[in-house]
Amino acid sequence: MLLTTAPTARKAMVWIPGGKYWMGSDDHYPEERPAHQVSVDGFWMDTHPVSVAQFRRFVADTGYVTTAERDPDPADFPGADPDLLVAGSMVFTPPPGPVPLTDYRRWWSYVPGANWRHPEGPGSNIGERNRHPVTHVSYFDACAYAQWAGKAIPTEAEWELAARGGLDRATYVWGGEREPRGRPGGNVWQGEFPWQNLELDGYAGTSPVGKFAPNGFGLYDMAGNVWEWTRDHHTPSHADSGKNVAPASNCCIPRNPVQEAAVTDSGEVYPRRTVKGGSHLCSPNYCDRYRPAARQGHTEDASTCHIGFRCVVRIEDAA
Repeated sequence: MLLTTAPTARKAMVWIPGGKYWMGSDDHYPEERPAHQVSVDGFWMDTHPVSVAQFRRFVADTGYVTTAERDPDPADFPGADPDLLVAGSMVFTPPPGPVPLTDYRRWWSYVPGANWRHPEGPGSNIGERNRHPVTHVSYFDACAYAQWAGKAIPTEAEWELAARGGLDRATYVWGGEREPRGRPGGNVWQGEFPWQNLELDGYAGTSPVGKFAPNGFGLYDMAGNVWEWTRDHHTPSHADSGKNVAPASNCCIPRNPVQEAAVTDSGEVYPRRTVKGGSHLCSPNYCDRYRPAARQGHTEDASTCHIGFRCVVRIEDAA
């Protein structure tokens, strides 16, 4: 029997009632297909992505060093120039004008010294961004924070159920319209990506958490602002979920659906985790993924200026 009754309230978290819902979509990108029904137990979820201020407290308490602050291991990059293996992260820089959308290198670059403290690289800082989502965090960094906080990273099924806010198969977290009342419903790109950002939502980059209206469950920033890590390994479509599933890497498997380390037909493990929600860089002309069903894979030991995370607490974890 699905657990749907909320237990004792938790600070800065919202209870997400469990149940059966339609996950995925047949109307958009191939990786979202097929739409299918899943059942999820109720759980608590952070009302907003983990902020810079919250992550700073974690680092101060533990001394944790993020992946982007460590030099890459030469063993992981055979043949690479050792002088190039320096700590850093991926940073977005808009080109001066229109460019082909087939080459992401026109707007993405690896910047040595870029990390959660220095989002644009050396010389930048988090300054007035305490309430912004923390970025430049790998999946492993997110897991470390969650463990410290006594929480967990959500499964993709949990995340999508929460993002839908009780709306059955709606395209966006706020309903069926792309721009309700003619305004963006979240911090997303307006204009022609990647060069023209009209900033109609008031932000060129990340925005403070909670600046846009919450969804039906009272969750903020479930569309845009930053992509969010989920626990699931990424597969090319939902049809691949559960296919050739490799043994779990740990003993603590949540009861809610989770895609463990799936392997391809050739025996290779899918090396990416699923991220959800889109970001401030999502635009209809390039990445129309600020929708609950949208999903994308990202290398778990890499970080960028537009990926963050939030946490959940499940009943068995809180017991």
